[in-house]
Amino acid sequence: MTSRRGPTVGLALGSGSARGWAHIGVIRALEEAGVRPDLVCGTSIGALVGAAYAAGELERFEQWVVALGITDVVTFMDLSLSGGLLKGERLVDFFRRTFADRPIESLSLPFGAVATALASGAEVWLREGSTVEAVRASIALPALFTPANRNGDLLVDGGLVNPVPISLARAMGAEIVIAVDLNSDLLGRHLRKPSVQRPEPSQSASEAQLPDLLRKLQDGLGQLMPGRPSGPALPSLLEVVASALNIMQVRITRSRMAGDPPDAVVAPRLAHLSLMDFHRGGEAIEAGRRAVASALPTLRDLGLG
Repeated sequence: MTSRRGPTVGLALGSGSARGWAHIGVIRALEEAGVRPDLVCGTSIGALVGAAYAAGELERFEQWVVALGITDVVTFMDLSLSGGLLKGERLVDFFRRTFADRPIESLSLPFGAVATALASGAEVWLREGSTVEAVRASIALPALFTPANRNGDLLVDGGLVNPVPISLARAMGAEIVIAVDLNSDLLGRHLRKPSVQRPEPSQSASEAQLPDLLRKLQDGLGQLMPGRPSGPALPSLLEVVASALNIMQVRITRSRMAGDPPDAVVAPRLAHLSLMDFHRGGEAIEAGRRAVASALPTLRDLGLG
């Protein structure tokens, strides 16, 4: 097999919680356009999708994402009394059982994940060891997931320091970096009320209640608290946390891109998806495909595809 000649292309997949399923559509559309990255790195949900891609498991992973329903999302929720709303152990155990946890060094593509050291605030690049453990650290969104313990250090979501890891892609040897920014259209819309989906006719009575449970979780369980004050509704706990993180990540992304601009940006329009809308993978994937179509002229100018 003849090796491909040309500049080394790196794909930097950004953070964005449930909006991150758009990365699947981005990767699919890039490959269909003849653009095949030589390396991939990711922050938070970008690390999860990037790991599946680097492991050669994207097709099976995409099938799981598209089939993911509200029932499945709730099943992964293991409530915690400290460190975060969810432990994250059920999700990690699922990935260990379903997808082989290979060392990062043995993946099909060079891969890296970004996390944040909780004690120092330092940016941590995860380039070796367990792929699942690296992803678990990178997705540990404060207040939602408990921090990950890696060699005695508590690590949380990499989006706190590097939401779109362009710098990591360049450090890994990328000469051309394609950055995927999931948060470009969030400001001004981050406190919108999540849409309420009607249950399908085929759902059982218990399944029909699950959307309400998910909504209550997204509302910070405020629906379950007695004695709520009257008057205009205030944002829930999770809405406030999610909105604050969105603002922070948008500002950090803009600042870091100004200092270290990528060669091409793919920016799916995803503000209609909420923090926990993991069951709407099909919509997010399609948004990723559309965003690549908009970015194709820039990619062609770079000689890609």
